[in-house]
Amino acid sequence: MSDDFGTSLLQLCLRCLVRSFARYSNDVQSLPPNLKDKLLKIMSMQSAVTDENISQVLHPGLQKLDLRDCNISDDGLMLLQVCTQLRKINLNSRQYTLSITSEGLKVVASSCPHLSEVCLKRCRNVSDEGIVALAQQCKLLQIINIGGCLSITDASLHALGKHCRFLHSVDFSATKVSDAGVIGLVSGVCSQIIKEIHMNRCVNLTDDAVESVLINCPQIFILLFHDCPLITDRSREALEQLVGPNKIKQVTWTVY
Repeated sequence: MSDDFGTSLLQLCLRCLVRSFARYSNDVQSLPPNLKDKLLKIMSMQSAVTDENISQVLHPGLQKLDLRDCNISDDGLMLLQVCTQLRKINLNSRQYTLSITSEGLKVVASSCPHLSEVCLKRCRNVSDEGIVALAQQCKLLQIINIGGCLSITDASLHALGKHCRFLHSVDFSATKVSDAGVIGLVSGVCSQIIKEIHMNRCVNLTDDAVESVLINCPQIFILLFHDCPLITDRSREALEQLVGPNKIKQVTWTVY
């Protein structure tokens, strides 16, 4: 039997298992970690991971968890205490979700200190309390997406700037942050390595925020700040004056 045939047969069996998961959930618990990882990947792609079944597929060595658009709440996040080696977690939602809050996120932060990538897009009940906990306890963070977390304020950016020296990509679009928060982030320990900032639809930001990024972040090559009504043509001029030719790969802004 060829390796390709064996792989295809395994994938077919795992897909059948997903379809009948409730029937075999007790058997899944005893599967080896490599099979749990494959099973979890299929379940994630089908948005089939829930609070009720996630415990069967978790294991201490799990490093990547994609739960975007899955029916997961704080109850499910509480079960991640076993995943002490987790590096990446994706909780993005296509629609705004209310089921994930800072309470669940604080458990993840305290249990998973090796996290390098956290995506929370449109988790609108996540507040500064959760992000501050992440910043304080997960100091290896490199990528964080809190776009659409509508309660986020400057406190989150100050905490990231203070604790996360490896942070190079951050999205805080559609939040309540102000210039002070952006300045706190880009003048912090990650200032020299930040490469990508998304701050679209932040109605409190002004040209001071854009200028602070350009002045403090020499590695910046993606800077998105469209739909920020207080930002003026002064930011375009700052881009021309402070950034060398061909350095910025992507930049967006809105002319009002």
